[in-house]
Amino acid sequence: MIFSANLGFLWADRPLPDAIRAAKAAGFGAVECHWPYATPAVDTLAALTETGLPMLGLNTRRGTLETGENGLSALPGRENEARDAIDEALNYARATHTRAVHVMAGNSSGPRARAAFVANLTYACAKADGITVLIEPLNPYNAPGYYLNSTGLAADIIREVAAPNLRLMFDCFHVQIIEGDVTRRLAALLPLVGHIQIASVPDRGTPDHGELDYDYLLDQIAKLGWTGPIGAEYLPDPHDTDMGWLARYTQTKDKE
Repeated sequence: MIFSANLGFLWADRPLPDAIRAAKAAGFGAVECHWPYATPAVDTLAALTETGLPMLGLNTRRGTLETGENGLSALPGRENEARDAIDEALNYARATHTRAVHVMAGNSSGPRARAAFVANLTYACAKADGITVLIEPLNPYNAPGYYLNSTGLAADIIREVAAPNLRLMFDCFHVQIIEGDVTRRLAALLPLVGHIQIASVPDRGTPDHGELDYDYLLDQIAKLGWTGPIGAEYLPDPHDTDMGWLARYTQTKDKE
């Protein structure tokens, strides 16, 4: 089983190229990030080429951080800004050979928000040209007011857009908090899933403690036929830099 280091959280105090090198040294088989735009794409690509790690995904910009924005694509009347952010993300993804772009919905609600999101996702999918477009439900504790707040809503929107390159980012941390029943929910949604992420619940720490038993869940993911990398999107403990969980899960799952 291959694990991907989410560099939005892991080694976030380092420049992105150095974080990529740290992920390689720690034993990760891939990387993903949140907002890489402060780093020139040529520098990111050089680090990826040097380490041999693929970049699995990146996010569209959140918008105006000072006002708490968390994405633009489900904000009615902000279509031009949302599409500029989509274009920027896709261009960066192409330049770094990144496989997927997570289009962030933002804080909104109601039918106009859905219409804006569907229209912007349709635009993104048409422009993606070989890049997967991801959407991700976020829980109301970590992302209050976020439009995409359930897997059911995400599945409905994916089916409405009906683009083959639009997929669900199934973050076990968020799904457990929003809805629970992670194993059955993942099994039901697997045909729509483009990426899986893990972290402990409720503290979003290393995936070796808390409400979710990842020894069991990772076995179930493998039995469902998932062969893609698993994204480790967790908040590291600054006082504990041990990557024992990674070695244990990698070795155990590879033997099974």
